[in-house]
Amino acid sequence: MVRDILLTQKQELDRRLKELYVERESRLMNLENDIIKVIIGPRRAGKSFFAIHALSGEGSFGYVNFDDERLTGEKDYDSIIDAVNSIYASPKYLLFDEIQNLDRWELFVNRLQRQGYNLILTGSNSKLLSKELATHLTGRHSQTAIFPFSFREYLKLDRKELTENQIKEKLEEYLTYGGYPEPYVKKIDYKDYLSTLFSSIIYKDIVKRHKIRSYQAIEDLAAYLITNTAKEFSVAALTRVTKTKSPRTVEKYLGFLEESYLFFRIDRFSYKIREQMASNKKIYCIDNGYIYAKAFKISPDEGRLYENLAAIELKRREAEGSMKAYYWKNDQQEEVDFLIRQGTKTEELIQVCYDTGDIKTKEREIRALIKASKEQNCDKLTIITKDDESTEDAQWFGTKKKIRYTPMWKWLMNSD
Repeated sequence: MVRDILLTQKQELDRRLKELYVERESRLMNLENDIIKVIIGPRRAGKSFFAIHALSGEGSFGYVNFDDERLTGEKDYDSIIDAVNSIYASPKYLLFDEIQNLDRWELFVNRLQRQGYNLILTGSNSKLLSKELATHLTGRHSQTAIFPFSFREYLKLDRKELTENQIKEKLEEYLTYGGYPEPYVKKIDYKDYLSTLFSSIIYKDIVKRHKIRSYQAIEDLAAYLITNTAKEFSVAALTRVTKTKSPRTVEKYLGFLEESYLFFRIDRFSYKIREQMASNKKIYCIDNGYIYAKAFKISPDEGRLYENLAAIELKRREAEGSMKAYYWKNDQQEEVDFLIRQGTKTEELIQVCYDTGDIKTKEREIRALIKASKEQNCDKLTIITKDDESTEDAQWFGTKKKIRYTPMWKWLMNSD
C-alpha cells in the first residue's frame, strides 16, 4: 500500500521535473551538511519545486508527499522508509513534503537524523514547525523561507532582457495578480485559482486541523482582513466585526491565519516592549493576488496595493536576514509606513506614496518622516512612488533632511 502510494508520487515528481522552473533567489545551506534543512512558506508558493530542483543535481533523493491523506494515517513509519529505500535505491537525501501533516512528525524526523539520514523538510505552518523544531531539533536544523515570486523572480518568466517601460508594465500586472507561480506558468485563471486556494487553506489548514466549529467566524475575519489590508486593527474591533464573543478567540483565529501564511502583522514601534505589545498592529496579506481574488471592492485602491507590495518585500527580506520591520506613529497620529531596525538601530524610514502629485498627501508624508527621523536619529529617508525618482532637501520647523524618492519597480528590483 505505502509502496504503491510512493510509486505514484514518484511519477508525479518525474513529471514536475519536466515543467518550466524559474530559479528562486533563496538558497539551501550546504546539502552535504547533515543538519536538517527546513523549507517553510505558503502553500503553492513553490517550496517542493524549489527543493527538488536544488536536489536534482546533487545525487539521488527520495520523495514523500505527506499532503496525501493516505499517508497521514500511516502508523508504521518504518514502512515509509522501507518503501523509499526500495523505490529510490537507498537515496542520499530524503525530501519530506508538507511534513506537518504527519502525526508526531518531529519524533520521526529526529530518529532518522540520528540514524544518519540527510533530510530536507517542507511545511506550510510556521508556528507548528517552529515550535516543534525548537523543542526537538535545537541546533540541528537550518531554515529557508520560500514565498510567492518576488518581482525580480517574476520578471524571469519572460526569459529575456526587458526595457524600462516593459518592466513598468509588468509591475502593474504583478501589483494586481501577485506572485503565485502556478497561474503564470500554467496559464490558469488567476482569480479562480487564488480564490480556491485561499478557501482551501482556511478549511484544510485551519478549520479542519484545529477542529474549529464556527467556520463562519473565521471566514468573516479573513474576508474583513483582506478587504482592509494595510490598515491598523485592534482585536477589540475585530471581535465586533466578526460578532465573536471572545477577544481571545479572535486572537487565536488571527494567529491561525498568520501561521498558514495568509496574513502577517507589523507592530507599531516603541522602545517599551509592553507598550509595543499593547498597541494596534497593521495587517498585510501575503500576496496581492489574494486581494484581487477575494477583497470586496468596487475598484482597486492602488495606494494600499503599493503598500502591501512593499510590506511583502520587507517580509521576504526579514526572513533572509536580521532586519525587522515596524510602523511608526506618534501621539498626533502622524505615521510612517515602515521603520526598519537592524539590531538596536533604526536604519531606514520608508513611506509608500502612490500619488506624489497630491501636495497635501506629500507634505503629510514628509512631515511624518522628518519627525520620525529626528526621534529615531535616522537619516536614511525613502519615499516609494509610482514614477518619481529624485532626491529632495526638505525641512520641518528647522529640521532639515534629505529624502530619496524611488519608483516601486526599482525598489523591488534592489535586493539590498
